Amino acid sequence: MLVPPWLEPLLRTPFFSVCRTHGDAARSECNMYCLDCSGDAFCFYCRSSRHKDHQVIQIRRSSYHDVVRVAEIQKVLDISGVQTYVINSARVLFLNERPQPRTGKGVAHICEICGRSLLDPFRFCSLGCKLVGINRNGDANFTLEPKNEEGMSRREGISSRRGTLREEEELREGSQQDIYPPTPSPPPSNARRRKGIPHRAPFGS
Repeated sequence: MLVPPWLEPLLRTPFFSVCRTHGDAARSECNMYCLDCSGDAFCFYCRSSRHKDHQVIQIRRSSYHDVVRVAEIQKVLDISGVQTYVINSARVLFLNERPQPRTGKGVAHICEICGRSLLDPFRFCSLGCKLVGINRNGDANFTLEPKNEEGMSRREGISSRRGTLREEEELREGSQQDIYPPTPSPPPSNARRRKGIPHRAPFGS
């Protein structure tokens, strides 16, 4: 099985609507997805009442696009070949491709499916593009094998040392604040600091 049965429904699911049952609650945005049920998105309170013992992942949002934390998705899916990004100290990947008008000059790496420019030498920009690549070529898969976990971590570590794109500066849980607050910048150094009182060399006799 190259693709788990819950993946395609996940990629088609709309997120971040208000829950019909818990609409008046503080955390009522539907940003959860159950891998066991493969149904609609649901909110924090629905998870506690209906999916308590199920495999559930939380979808987040960056620049109006749906993302998922690598730490969550790599437990159930082989994400090798998909570009990851570090946004506010959290490593994430995008669920679906994002429209890009044109690829800039001098771009070294692009997505094999949609042609989007990538930061690192990965094959795909999102889970959706990897799914298309599997269906088209059959030379990749989502099956998670224990022997691949160490190598997968090394490949994903490439992007953790790289800067993020300007358009991916924020990672939010719906309308919630950033997952991690931005790291404060170091205080500016005083380049014109005096080195002390100058002393004249003694005269020779």
